[in-house]
Amino acid sequence: MAANLDIIPLYQWTEVKQRPLIIAGPCSAESEEQLIRTARELSNFSSVNVFRAGIWKPRTRPNYFEGVGKIGLKWLQRVKEEFGFKTAVEVATPQHVEDCLRHDIDMFWIGARTVVNPFSVQEITEALRNTNVPVMVKNPINPDLKLWLGAIERVYQAGTKKIIAIHRGFYTINKNIFRNPPLWELPIALKRTLPQIPIVVDPSHICGNTEMLAHISQKAMDLEMDGLMIETHYNPSIALSDAEQQITPSTLNSILNSLVIRERAGSPEFQNKLIELREQIDEIDQELLEILGKRMKIVSEIGQYKKEHKITILQLKRWSYIVEDRLKTGMYHGLEKQFLEKMLELLHTESMRLQTDILNNEVIP
Repeated sequence: MAANLDIIPLYQWTEVKQRPLIIAGPCSAESEEQLIRTARELSNFSSVNVFRAGIWKPRTRPNYFEGVGKIGLKWLQRVKEEFGFKTAVEVATPQHVEDCLRHDIDMFWIGARTVVNPFSVQEITEALRNTNVPVMVKNPINPDLKLWLGAIERVYQAGTKKIIAIHRGFYTINKNIFRNPPLWELPIALKRTLPQIPIVVDPSHICGNTEMLAHISQKAMDLEMDGLMIETHYNPSIALSDAEQQITPSTLNSILNSLVIRERAGSPEFQNKLIELREQIDEIDQELLEILGKRMKIVSEIGQYKKEHKITILQLKRWSYIVEDRLKTGMYHGLEKQFLEKMLELLHTESMRLQTDILNNEVIP
């Protein structure tokens, strides 16, 4: 169903006519003075389109700052009146939706922790039904494309066609330079499944620090993402939540001014050269697939041979040699070690499957 969603293009319902849409503001609304001061400084830069702030903050553990509650919505109304910003707030319950509607909040977003629970998403979308308020849907904290798509579909079925997906990275238990590694293949897969949906990248939650913000922001633009959501505070050092990943409005302006926005389509000469290079890739891919087919036929022969001689399928010594040899050869030819390891693991998994099927008389080579 997802590919058939009639989502309204971003440029038809926002003032943004070209990339990127910029959403900025503090992680949390902490005080009226903090919101007004941050908004005033952001208003000096024409690149910011939407002012965001967390009103209710879902925290991993209790007794931490959990937001000021709906009084912050009045402060956002003042931001909207004085500086002309559209306003955006995270909603996690139907009551949040009702409170935001009463305070003329322009856009809502459904957070990563909420998206993992279809029951919660359904309750929120029922409260949103036929309101026509734009909704942004963050990816779930775990890398599950179906959950992300499911939340988007629920929003759409509630009557909202102004939908944005937000890519904020994914949780991992492994140590990483990112707070939430971006796993770019997931938003790319979403775009491939749902080509009409705009995707805004949240470098703040991906990075978890300020050092990598510019890099991730540029990467997002290079991958044709439609906008950025960056947490911005007039004085991050005193922020009550996520202080380490927020930046000042002037730093935000510097990052945005440094972005290189490349064209999605070039001149006829460029397109012709691109077609030529892609045709070469198509030919090489055909050769690769033929070679893989030949490799798997030999794997099947090996499986049959092992079966006839009552030899186990897994030969660790041989596999260790293959990994060491192929990594060395592949890296010599300029291929990344991580890519090679993934490729070899896929080949090994498929080889084991083929040989296991033969052992169980499920495949006749």
